[in-house]
Amino acid sequence: MKFLLTAMNAKYIHSNPGVYSLKTYAEHQGGFCPEGQSLPCVHVEIVEYTINNQMEQILEDVYQRKPDVLGISCYIWNVQYALELVHDIHKVMPDADIWLGGPEVSFDAPELLRRETEVLGVMKGEGEETFAALLHAYGALGGTVRRVVREASVPEAGDTAVSALEDFWRKLEGIANLTYRVCGIAGAKADPDMEIRDQPLRPVMDMSRIPFLYPNLKGFEHRIVYYESSRGCPFSCSYCLSSIDKSVRFRSLELVKQELDFFIERKVPQVKFVDRTFNCRKSHAMAIWQYIQEHDNGVTNFHFEVAADLMDQAELELIRQMRPGLIQLEIGVQSTNPDTIREIHRKMDLDKVRQVVAQINDGHNVHQHLDLIAGLPYEDYESFHRSFNDVYAMEPEQLQLGFLKVLKGSYMYEMAEKYDLVCRTLPPYEVLSTRWLPYDDVLRLKGVEDMVEVYYNSRQYTKTLQLLIREFADAFAMFEQLARYYKAHGLAGLNHSRMARYEILHDFIREQTVPERMAEYEDALICDVYLRENAKSRPAFAREQAPFKNRIRELVPELRALGTQVHVEVLRNGEILLFDYREKDPLTRNAKLMRIGTLQTENGEV
Repeated sequence: MKFLLTAMNAKYIHSNPGVYSLKTYAEHQGGFCPEGQSLPCVHVEIVEYTINNQMEQILEDVYQRKPDVLGISCYIWNVQYALELVHDIHKVMPDADIWLGGPEVSFDAPELLRRETEVLGVMKGEGEETFAALLHAYGALGGTVRRVVREASVPEAGDTAVSALEDFWRKLEGIANLTYRVCGIAGAKADPDMEIRDQPLRPVMDMSRIPFLYPNLKGFEHRIVYYESSRGCPFSCSYCLSSIDKSVRFRSLELVKQELDFFIERKVPQVKFVDRTFNCRKSHAMAIWQYIQEHDNGVTNFHFEVAADLMDQAELELIRQMRPGLIQLEIGVQSTNPDTIREIHRKMDLDKVRQVVAQINDGHNVHQHLDLIAGLPYEDYESFHRSFNDVYAMEPEQLQLGFLKVLKGSYMYEMAEKYDLVCRTLPPYEVLSTRWLPYDDVLRLKGVEDMVEVYYNSRQYTKTLQLLIREFADAFAMFEQLARYYKAHGLAGLNHSRMARYEILHDFIREQTVPERMAEYEDALICDVYLRENAKSRPAFAREQAPFKNRIRELVPELRALGTQVHVEVLRNGEILLFDYREKDPLTRNAKLMRIGTLQTENGEV
């Protein structure tokens, strides 16, 4: 028998550690055939797709793999695609059993089974032990439920099939974390309580019992590698499902260090820790950070989600010693409105967050990613405006402006009526309006989000934005006005080239400032163009460089020999800049920038 574990990721560079953990744990339990019985063993195979794959192609590939049982990992970003696959599987594979698992189907599993009649069952919550037990049950059954039910209708095989099914259901009754529909036993369908059985959740497991997920890195050469050193979260944020599991537990540090060695020795480009709050236990975080610093291979980057206000001076000093780019930190601020923070059951010392972020910034060796969530209770448009400016002032490398997802099972979901909270009917259940934030304001914030993503988070316009902010009351007003400009000129929602984005920003600036300052902005824009790369094309506003060729050759006689490794630009203010791509900033990846001269005529004009 073959059990095919299927994941549909948001992007190709992503992977699904959940399905790998299920397979690896089950394989370490000693096989899937009951001891002493010569029955078909269950072979587990993993296949990963993306939500950008055509569903017809996914169906075709699943069919050609010929699984007996199909398991699909479901999250808010892929559950609609998963159900689309479910609706077609039995049309081409009538005997296949279908199981779902993952956070998107764990909360309301009985209701889901009543809606989705093609699905046999759901694996809820933590799945390693549940999946291993389910495989043993299938090993004893020797086939799929659907096939055995069909065989039960054949007179000569009926009694044997019914007996096998009864044994299978008895086994499933002993497996926690399962919700499943019973079929094939006489009278079962006439009894609604027997139709769907909902087993209780099992106690959380010791993380050190889970085998390492990566026996090798085949298939992960160009993808993010995910790693888990703890499960659960100590906090109770009302919008998050992690708040339900208060049982924070940690993997043995000895195991973690051995497994980090595997990544370090193979120079994996990035390892992303999926721990919900990595530094909730200081000794655990410090030991791992100390280890990766001492064994740094000069290549691998480690990503951590942390609570900044939990960090103390010892942690900050250790981080300051690290190679630029060794780690990056994601910090969820979410809001700076104290009423909002209190209402969502979040604990945060904002002054401490500011202090920590600033101290890390001073070291210029760590990429910091700060998050905000629009649509939280007590946060209206003006309140979010202030929250945005508070976080922008902290100068993170990325400012993620996200929108509330109202997840089934969360406290936020239960409070929706009190908050007049309206969200999308389909996943990802994104907020449409609240008592404090009408849909018009949500749409305005969507425009701001787009501009922040393009012009701030890309880090390709840093010099220009530093100048441009002075034309506005604050940073939020700048991005708000830029979003209005995009909409008014029919630019929103279109794919623009990198160079086109510079020209759009140039035209926008021309509407915001006096003509006398445009030369300064054009110099900043052209610096941003060449800091990231030696661009092959130039924007229309760029200054013609041909008149300065002789002067440039005098200053950089080796220019021809260096080719595209450097670029020299004469600005409108007369400065001559050299962009050296041989010595890029290890954190920003920008070229090294040097002022090598000034061009000036006798009357002082450039």
